[in-house]
Amino acid sequence: MNRVTTLLIAILLGLLIGGYLLPRWNVWRTPVDPTPRPVTPRGDLAASEQSTIELFREAGPAVVYITTLVRRSTGLWIRTTKDVAAGEGSGFIWDDFGHIVTNFHVVLPNGERASGAKVTLYDKSTYDAVFIGASADHDLAVLRIDAPREKLRPVAIGTSRDLQVGQSVFAIGNPFGWDQTLTTGVVSATGRMITSISGREIKDVIQTDAAINPGNSGGPLLDSAGRLIGVNTAIESPSGSSAGIGFAVPVDTVNQVVPQLIANGRIVRPQLGIQVDERASREFGRYLGIEGLMIFQVTEESGAALAGLRGVERDRNGDYIAGDFIQEIDGATVRTLDELQQILEQHKAGDVVKLKARRGKEEILCSVELRAPEF
Repeated sequence: MNRVTTLLIAILLGLLIGGYLLPRWNVWRTPVDPTPRPVTPRGDLAASEQSTIELFREAGPAVVYITTLVRRSTGLWIRTTKDVAAGEGSGFIWDDFGHIVTNFHVVLPNGERASGAKVTLYDKSTYDAVFIGASADHDLAVLRIDAPREKLRPVAIGTSRDLQVGQSVFAIGNPFGWDQTLTTGVVSATGRMITSISGREIKDVIQTDAAINPGNSGGPLLDSAGRLIGVNTAIESPSGSSAGIGFAVPVDTVNQVVPQLIANGRIVRPQLGIQVDERASREFGRYLGIEGLMIFQVTEESGAALAGLRGVERDRNGDYIAGDFIQEIDGATVRTLDELQQILEQHKAGDVVKLKARRGKEEILCSVELRAPEF
């Protein structure tokens, strides 16, 4: 390459670089104003935002963070035991006596009965909790803390029987340990059925698309008035996190179960005064062509005995005679023990129920007074 060619290439490169950089030099050299840009006025919050903020402000203090403890052995040579955190969940203040409602599976982490629990309130104060009672059938449990009454802000109670698909709902809880978290959604469906930890079906469950994740269990599901309409209990998710399908035990069930747990530590169902056996019911029923729940034995002087109901007996030859088959109570179909228990839970001792039964080809209609169980 001769000098002339080299010179021409240098001139060309110079022109290209100069033509690209020089016009931009002044831009790069333009002074930048370091003052923040003025804020555009927002205006008032939307009415829906204001109502949600107010709802959280009012209902949030009723929601608590629960840490469950289990006893563990530690040490290689010298064995000692201590309580360690085994699970976490949510709950809410039921009354100003310090009763806390949560899920049964929160106080039974990983299938282990908790040795204790700590409850953290909205102001971050923490209290040791005492176990009061539980119903595995409903996935509900009650704890109690000894906190100053001025710190106890009980949740407002609503109803679930008149919920409509599409109405707004709000969940407050501690998903993944993030306390006082609010999520919103709608009632996706009503009348759902899920299986409790005991294997029994929980009926009239509320389905919602409000985000519910691990740690939300036991927390409240609220309506737009800030009233409790359900207790967040389970999710349907292939990943274990919220997939927009959450379930809550309806407040109408909660409002029947919790007072019994506080008073008795367990569910106390009034009794007909009978013993039943589902397996015998199926076998006898199949043989006789009768549907219903067969009475295996009748307790003496019980409501069932006074109504003339019969259990399994033997004839002169020693052959078994089937007991009466309960088919309906107050018009509700009875085929299983679970259905019988669901009906009895709606009543109290002293109530009289109308019972329809089958004895062979004979239909029996009678009234039975329910009695309190004998402990």
